[in-house]
Amino acid sequence: MSVQAYALGMIETLGLPALVAAADAAAKAADVRVVTYEGVDAGIVTVYVIGDVSSVQAAVDAGADAARRVGRLLHSHVIPRPDEHVPKMIKQLAALSIKAEDASVKTKAAAKKGERERPAQAQQKETGGDQAP
Repeated sequence: MSVQAYALGMIETLGLPALVAAADAAAKAADVRVVTYEGVDAGIVTVYVIGDVSSVQAAVDAGADAARRVGRLLHSHVIPRPDEHVPKMIKQLAALSIKAEDASVKTKAAAKKGERERPAQAQQKETGGDQAP
């Protein structure tokens, strides 16, 4: 899909349940693609959708209505034919979000591994380690 042939839609909510409802309604209402979402601070989250202009407008309208029903809609907006730098910025935001999640998962995995190793080390000390009888 060329930059000139699509629109970018944004739905910003307070809280994840409203965002999930908005994304679900948007995806079901029209032929759009939910690209990513971004959490800012204090529960403010934004979902991004792309597609042709009329589909994105219909999707954003449906998503905004769903967000209002479930929680709190902060803003919604459609940008027809966005400048080529706008999608690149959003891709970077998505990449940063994925990297942060990966780092968090690795940190948690390392912490769990450390917890498993500590009891094994304590047991070795009690039994005299790996010494043969």
